[in-house]
Amino acid sequence: MTSSVHGAARGAADHPLVERGARLGYAASGVVHVLLGWLAVQLAWGSSSASADQTGALEQLAENPVGAVLLWVVVLGFVLLGVWQAAEAVVSRETKDRIKAAAKAVGYLALAATAFRVATGSGGGDSNEQASSITATIMENPLGRIAVGIGGLVVVGVGVYHVVKGWKRTFLEDLRSHPRQGVELAGRVGYVAKGVALGVLGVLFVVAAVQHDPETAGGMDAALAALLDLPAGPVILTAVGLGIAAYGVYSFGRARYAKV
Repeated sequence: MTSSVHGAARGAADHPLVERGARLGYAASGVVHVLLGWLAVQLAWGSSSASADQTGALEQLAENPVGAVLLWVVVLGFVLLGVWQAAEAVVSRETKDRIKAAAKAVGYLALAATAFRVATGSGGGDSNEQASSITATIMENPLGRIAVGIGGLVVVGVGVYHVVKGWKRTFLEDLRSHPRQGVELAGRVGYVAKGVALGVLGVLFVVAAVQHDPETAGGMDAALAALLDLPAGPVILTAVGLGIAAYGVYSFGRARYAKV
């Protein structure tokens, strides 16, 4: 039974449609991150009315007819990328590789679901309200605050991982060949910037646990707003926004060079 599941997963991972779909998914990620970076820059200078998160980026995409069509391509890309990561989670030999692929599969399929809701007009929901609501529910349990705090520390760890991955350029190991210099530079800047944003996001959950205040927790929009509150906040947030957009540029390059 186990061998048949493994064989089916290997077949799915190696299927040309899934492989091309994975590349399409990386391109979809590029679209979302470029738009998210633009929203962050607008937030930095007080000219954005949309949420500076993935939902806000997708809603921006849906505002014109061409973008609305592209949004369905984004949905498909995230679904196929999620399927490929799920297959990789089954066939990977190392436990850490399985966990990483499974987490990515969940993340990409969640993005596909959000994009689908936006595409169908049912809305993606406010990420800050959702995060606060989920945090409040968890905190109602006896060990809820500890769980939220640990979750926040995990997100901080993921952020640090992204910063190190960008700084040391280990993301090049994910590519089948050495990319153009511009793609490498975009990846380095993008990973560091995304890591900073994730680190702040994790800190918000840690603070929420310490202060027993679920309203402190939030989504990416809240994390970017927290950067804005720092001294020289607009400059810092602009740099992070441009870095997130750079990650989007790298994602376009990854669509071509990724090992799939």
